[in-house]
Amino acid sequence: MEYDRVEVECRSGYKVNEYPVAFTFRDERKSIAEIVDRWYEGGTTTDAPLIDYYKVRTKSDGRVYILMYLRSLDQWFVRY
Repeated sequence: MEYDRVEVECRSGYKVNEYPVAFTFRDERKSIAEIVDRWYEGGTTTDAPLIDYYKVRTKSDGRVYILMYLRSLDQWFVRY
């Protein structure tokens, strides 16, 4: 799977980057209408980085994207 780096705006509550609310992809800001699914990977050993995944639907066009947050690098990526 290939992912492109993106800037993501998040709600921060009890933790930083609690969940995404919008992201900028190809110079277009996309507001998130719904988080369709959410899951986690890694974190069980030191060589497995913790990654958060969000399957989101956008408000403007209703398309579904996969956002990936790599915590160790504090970076977001998108798969479309």
